[in-house]
Amino acid sequence: MSGWFLYAVGAALLYGLHQIFTKLAADRIGDGVGGFIVELTAALTILGYLLFLRFSGKWNQLVSSAGVFYSVLTGICVGVGTILFFVLFQKGGPLSAVPAILAGGGALMAVAGILFFREPATLMRILGIVLSVTGLLLLRR
Repeated sequence: MSGWFLYAVGAALLYGLHQIFTKLAADRIGDGVGGFIVELTAALTILGYLLFLRFSGKWNQLVSSAGVFYSVLTGICVGVGTILFFVLFQKGGPLSAVPAILAGGGALMAVAGILFFREPATLMRILGIVLSVTGLLLLRR
């Protein structure tokens, strides 16, 4: 098993729960307020992690201007994406649509991996991209 696989499983479980809780919250809070609380709570969780690293003597956090720039862009994407999920659920979007939506994002990542990061364009990867986009398009029905 690859060294990263358990982290992938953990991330998948937590992001799955993230969408379940967003769906539960969506009809009970405004999209902007809900999104802000989600992101504030996430920031405080990460702050706790950084404090743990600092005070446990395990600090290994590189900082560069390019890293900050791309992290800011990531934050913008996460913030707007969170608001869009709140609105999607408030407009009656089903929780069952989320995997196809995320697969559409996965297709974007796979294309970027091939085009910009020189990852191999294997038949399985191309098939995954096509199926992901197909699944996203099927949501329109």
